Amino acid sequence: MSARAQKSCDRNPYTTVQVDPDSDYITPGTLAELRFWSGAGVQYTHVNQVWSGLYIGDEKTALERPSLRNMGVTHILNAVWNNVLTGADYYRDMDVQYYDVEADDKPTFNISQFFYPAAQFIWSAIRERQNKVLVHCMMGRSRSASLVLAYLMLEQDLTVVDAVAHVRLRRCILPNHGFLKQLRQLDITLQEEKLRQKTRNTNKSLIT
Repeated sequence: MSARAQKSCDRNPYTTVQVDPDSDYITPGTLAELRFWSGAGVQYTHVNQVWSGLYIGDEKTALERPSLRNMGVTHILNAVWNNVLTGADYYRDMDVQYYDVEADDKPTFNISQFFYPAAQFIWSAIRERQNKVLVHCMMGRSRSASLVLAYLMLEQDLTVVDAVAHVRLRRCILPNHGFLKQLRQLDITLQEEKLRQKTRNTNKSLIT
């Protein structure tokens, strides 16, 4: 985090942060983000497609193998691990690639440790157009939604604001307060990386 952004976050963890002074984009404060979530969304259903080849679902979706076959699911990311009685063996006759994330739906849980590996799992699957990925937890609203939002930020270059806006038009989601803070921090980190790259490119052009 830049010194400017760090100073701002240290003073008030709910403040907005503008990493690039030349950009109009501002990372929202967590409380502002919660208000953003409270807007109108779609009605809750068991599973929804939120991106090309990417679905968010709940426990019921993960347990119904015939429905998963009909959907054409090829990859499953379980964001609750032992709370849903599936596992790699449960899908052994389906030719499905399975990935476990042992996460608790608590604001104090560090779900950010799974942002990058989960995003890599999703990306490695849906870069092949025939594949379909189901990311699920118990309700498909907090843990799975947070991992999908992180994927959209890391691999599809969306800001946290754009990722939230995109997904909530397609699924009823509500990550807990702690997960929102971690997604906000990821957004700041990614904006700083873009600023560093922009600075490097500017310096190169000046040299050449």
